[in-house]
Order: sequence, then structure tokens, then C-alpha cells
Amino acid sequence: MIAPPTAAGPAPWQPAPGPVVCVGETMAALAPDPPSPLLTAPQLRLSVAGAESNVAMYLADHGIPVAWLSALGDDPLGHRVRATVAASGVDVSYVRTDPHRPTGVLVKDPGADGTRVHYYRRGSAASALSPDLLDGPPVRAAALLHLTGITPALSESCRDLVTRALSTEPGDRPYTVSFDVNHRAALWPDGTAPAVLRELADRADIAFVGLDEAQALWGEHLTEEAVRALLPHPRVLVVKDGARAATAFTDEGTVVVPTPRVTVVEAVGAGDAFAAGFLAGLLRGTGTTGALRLGHITAASALQVTGDHGPLPDPGGTEALLALSAREWAERALVTPSA
Repeated sequence: MIAPPTAAGPAPWQPAPGPVVCVGETMAALAPDPPSPLLTAPQLRLSVAGAESNVAMYLADHGIPVAWLSALGDDPLGHRVRATVAASGVDVSYVRTDPHRPTGVLVKDPGADGTRVHYYRRGSAASALSPDLLDGPPVRAAALLHLTGITPALSESCRDLVTRALSTEPGDRPYTVSFDVNHRAALWPDGTAPAVLRELADRADIAFVGLDEAQALWGEHLTEEAVRALLPHPRVLVVKDGARAATAFTDEGTVVVPTPRVTVVEAVGAGDAFAAGFLAGLLRGTGTTGALRLGHITAASALQVTGDHGPLPDPGGTEALLALSAREWAERALVTPSA
């Protein structure tokens, strides 16, 4: 059990205790190994990648009971995805096998300006997910349901699923809803992303968004405070500003925690890891500062590997980081925010 940090900020509203369910597509992933541009890569490594299953795996690493809910093709790649997610301690027993649709595939293309991702997911098994998924187990028993902005871009039925999950007022839902904006421009060719993602994020209990993606969606000059003005309703809104800091807005106030130094191997998957760490901290009552720190610590695990899922520090190391004073933590950061 991770103890609350000695320098914890104001404790935010906290979700009810209980299992977490993460809903969304996971694909087979191909990436050059060692990392190099896809055009000249001598070989590719096969792994799995999916925002929601990334969150689920990191939550399991933190000891949070969690299930991943999705659909996979009845093919070798689908079987591999299921086995890989299960091996991290995530409950995959409710994942559907679709005999008529394939498992999606993505291919990473590392370059000097970052990693581009090519998707081959049209008509995939997960694209046929629909709102009826919310009526059965394990969602009915969930304390927290985690969704992302990727799912509503996959198909009309997937958008209906996410819309229905967020259709009732927060206090009337049987579970808390966490929503990561996770904007993937290639999935939104019709230009509807800004309006749809803003509406969905604003209906969540807990919302995550990167400052850069908020600026791309809703205005290039947005600040963290301006993002909060656009998304006033989540009980907890986390705005991530890459290597600078993460800011949490709650009813109790605003908390800013700078990003600690880390050697970046690949950035893909770090946002999912951050969300998992923050949710784990929130569920364990570490306070806003502790949850943000745990988000940073978990994100660092993803940043230091070529895959989406890296090993966490040992529990003692994590506890030591959470127990640092604000000054000690800031000394580990690249930039100390003025806020």
C-alpha cells in the first residue's frame, strides 16, 4: 500500500472504492528494433498497444483490481494481445472474441521529430463495440470506468457507447467515469474532434488532457487555466504540459507538480501511464499532490522503454519519491513552475 506523501496537497473528491474497468481497443504493434526509421529498419518487434489496456496494466502494477473490456479477432494476434494484457494481472475474461472481424494493427515509425504511428484498424473487432457492453459484467460492478477519446472515433457504435456512458449526470451514474481526451488526429478526418471531445471530456468525473492537444483542438494560445474554463464540470481535471508540469484542478483548489527529469527513449504510452498512476493515487487517497507525483513516476516507466509498458520502480523507491518535500521534488524537475 502506498502511503500518502508527507507533503500532500489538499485532498480532492475521491471515487468510491472498488474495481476499475478500462474499455477500448488494443492492437498488435510492430516497431523497429532497435528504434530507427521504418523505411530502413532491419527488423520489427511485435508487441501490443492500446491506450485503455495500457492504463489497465499500470493500474494492475499498482495493485488496483482492474478489468479490460474490448473485442479481439479470433486470430493469432488477438490471442497474443489477450495473453499479454492478462500476464500483467488484468482481468480479460470479459473480452469478446469476434470470429468475423480481425484484430487491429499499428506500426510505429521512429524519427528525429518523434514517433509516427500508422494504424490498420478499420473494420476491426473492437470497432464493433456498442452501448450494450455497458449493461453486463464487469461494468455493472465497476467503481470506476475509464474511457478515452480514441474509442468514439472508431465507429458510430463506439461513439454511442462512450456517449451513453457519459449521458447521465455524474451523481446519477453507478460508477465514476474517467476520460482521457487522447486526441488522434488521423482518426478524425471529418473535423468533428474539437466539439465531440470537448463535450465528452466535460461530462466526465475525471478528465485528462495534454496542454499541447488542448491547444491543437481548442486554441493555440490556451493556458491551463483557460482549459479549465473550457472544461468546468469534471470534479478533477488534469492538464499535462509534457516535460514542464502537470496541473490538477479540483473543488479544493489547483495543484501544480513539476515533471521530474527522465531520459526519454520513446514518448508513446506515457500519457496512459500518467493517467494510471494518477488514478491509482486518487483511489488510494494520496491527495492531489501524491496522485500527480504517482502519475509522473508511472509515466517515467513508459518513457524509458520502446514499448508502451515499462517496469515501475520498486515500492520502496516509489514511497521515497512520494515522501519528498516540495523543494526536494522540484530539484528533480527540469523546470519549476511559477504557479
